[in-house]
Amino acid sequence: MTTKERYSGIIEWFSQNMPSAESELNYRNPFELLVAVILSAQCTDKRVNLVTPALFERFPTPERMAEASVEEIYELIRSVSYPNNKSKHLAGMARMLVEEFGGEVPSDRAALQRLPGVGRKTANVVGAVIWQQEVMPVDTHVFRVANRIGLTNRSKTPLQTELTLEKHIPKQLLPVAHHWLILHGRYVCTARSPKCHECGIAPWCKSAPRTENSN
Repeated sequence: MTTKERYSGIIEWFSQNMPSAESELNYRNPFELLVAVILSAQCTDKRVNLVTPALFERFPTPERMAEASVEEIYELIRSVSYPNNKSKHLAGMARMLVEEFGGEVPSDRAALQRLPGVGRKTANVVGAVIWQQEVMPVDTHVFRVANRIGLTNRSKTPLQTELTLEKHIPKQLLPVAHHWLILHGRYVCTARSPKCHECGIAPWCKSAPRTENSN
């Protein structure tokens, strides 16, 4: 099977079976999504969604969060992973949004990456979800799944994975393809014991078990 055939089959299957995939993080505006994505680093979306309602009620805008102390933010997010670092990042991010961006989340990736706690992946997520930018955010699920199913060839870094996927996936599909791979990795192609027997893209996966009659 050629790389082109593998991409074509997988994209077609997802297009038919998961046409409107979207983020499982709860948010109502760009600021809330940015906060949620920062909190989601090495943490489940489910846990983040448990924490953010009280956080957003207390600090509904960058201006309100910018006035908060790190300790106040910490108390509201203490159940997520790395709460000490994340509370510092959120406080610093909110202050920079207010002081340098007029309280608005910038759409430019380089500008986003200047914010505390915002790396390339977080900036790409916000760009793809809010502005439908043609980028491929790579988290642990995307990195693992792309390598396992053969969309990348032993990619060593998230950036390698990102650039390879962006090369082969039609640009207009990149924002939704990001969610295809995340959700597939979260519920089917899990890190341990992937559910190959119920996987719709198994015919194009380089790692799926093959029967004697498989091509």
